[in-house]
Amino acid sequence: MEPQSQELQMARQSMVEELQAIDYYQGRIDMTEDEALKKILIHNRDEEKEHVAMLMEWIRANDPVQDKMFEEHD
Repeated sequence: MEPQSQELQMARQSMVEELQAIDYYQGRIDMTEDEALKKILIHNRDEEKEHVAMLMEWIRANDPVQDKMFEEHD
């Protein structure tokens, strides 16, 4: 596999993992009744969302077709 393809694959897999983490945190947020814990979990979930945004920016900058899809999708 070409180095650029490997890097895109790593970024995409990292994005999958970040999205899974968001779901895990959200499930815990929904389950807890402890407000202090909920605040921590919300903070952690939102950090994962930031990571997704950072990865998507990188992918768009390094995959012209993916970037074009963001510009042209219906």
